[in-house]
Amino acid sequence: MAKYISTKTYKHLGPVAYRQWRADSHCNLIHGYALSFHFEFEADTLDARNWVMDFGGLRPLKQHLEDWFDHTLLVADDDPQRDELIALGKSGLAKITEVEKTGCEGLATWLYEYINTIFLPDYGKAEAERIWCCKVEVRETDSNMAMKVGHREDGEFE
Repeated sequence: MAKYISTKTYKHLGPVAYRQWRADSHCNLIHGYALSFHFEFEADTLDARNWVMDFGGLRPLKQHLEDWFDHTLLVADDDPQRDELIALGKSGLAKITEVEKTGCEGLATWLYEYINTIFLPDYGKAEAERIWCCKVEVRETDSNMAMKVGHREDGEFE
């Protein structure tokens, strides 16, 4: 287990809309939320400033979150109406973000993979070797949240 953890939270980004097309409830209809995100970064050692993560270095992450989830319609790769939903973007009726899976679990996994395989390596080789995003929480409401948890030693992306 890591010796140090720092956290960053972004509250109520959005609105974002999506549907759980596989649901047997009203969740299979397009509906929306202002999503909140919570990230935990772990490291065995601190940097020269005695930090796990430079919070200022997360500005590009916040910008990506806003680009992907603010006034956006998320479309799942396997949605049977995918082409119709994508057409809304092509006609200028919606800003589309395509994701593998919609819902908190799918988004948490997508962001976890993005941060550990793209964002941190782009942040800097030395930092990417020192820091790992060990937890991503995606919250729809105060009472509905899902997370993805993992650690570098799990070897998920080797």
